[in-house]
Amino acid sequence: MKCSQCDSDDTKVIESRDVSEGESVRRRRACVVCGYRFTTYERIERPQLVVVKNDGTRQLFNRQKLLGGLFRACEKTAVTSVQLEQVVQSIEHELYACAENEVRSDKIGEMVMDRLSKLDEVAYVRFASVYRRFKDIASFEKELSNIRERKTHEVMAEKLDIAKTKTP
Repeated sequence: MKCSQCDSDDTKVIESRDVSEGESVRRRRACVVCGYRFTTYERIERPQLVVVKNDGTRQLFNRQKLLGGLFRACEKTAVTSVQLEQVVQSIEHELYACAENEVRSDKIGEMVMDRLSKLDEVAYVRFASVYRRFKDIASFEKELSNIRERKTHEVMAEKLDIAKTKTP
């Protein structure tokens, strides 16, 4: 591994740690020549996954692009970068588990929407506004009413589960 400061090939691993539930390894490295310390990540190389866009064009799946979109949606919210990494990892895992070489972009969008709705409502609405291309306030209102309805169903289901556990 080359040092990003002096381009020397002479670096050593100081510490290694599993991250992303064992899906990757984080390594702290130090350059023997200049002493600069840096972090690298190793991930399992998987088969290339192609995303089919709505217009029919195809491009390689890019986890960084997905993560960037999530960061924009979650700006100024309480969602942490660790949580976003977990969302991306979860989506990647599900996509590769399908064992298909191609996936439609709308499927990825729905996967993101599903996870964001459970993580943060503001981030969910931000993402939805871009993903679903809201054109007016009525579109926002409809999405907000869907959120309210879903929350009501979740609360009712939770109350039902509690009632079932209390009943002998």
